[in-house]
Amino acid sequence: MKKTIVAIASVFLCAGAVLADGNAFTPLDFNDTGYNTNSSNYSTPATNSTATGSVETSSVGNPNMQNAILQLDNAQVDIRTELMNAKTRYTEVDSQYKVIKEERKQLKKQVKKIEKRIKNIDSTKEKIRKNM
Repeated sequence: MKKTIVAIASVFLCAGAVLADGNAFTPLDFNDTGYNTNSSNYSTPATNSTATGSVETSSVGNPNMQNAILQLDNAQVDIRTELMNAKTRYTEVDSQYKVIKEERKQLKKQVKKIEKRIKNIDSTKEKIRKNM
């Protein structure tokens, strides 16, 4: 049983390699139909520049693929901006939380102090009543 599965898997792998061997590597410049390595099209790299959060590239390759890459780049820039805003907001809320926590701590001490004073006054009143 195991030998049969291994044999079938090896046949599929070989068949896949044979089918893939017929496909030649297609460069991004689809207008160049020849596959000569002396072509000057391969020596010019694509230029990337950023302007106000969007990415612009030269038109090399399939326009749909280039548009998809541009959309992904722009989405990444937007998400990074959103992350930066969220981190800033988190820092602000965290600092407010620490201030409020410290204020709460001080108020709790003040409440305990006032309750202690009231308790002292009550005990003093009781002592005075007993002495009368």
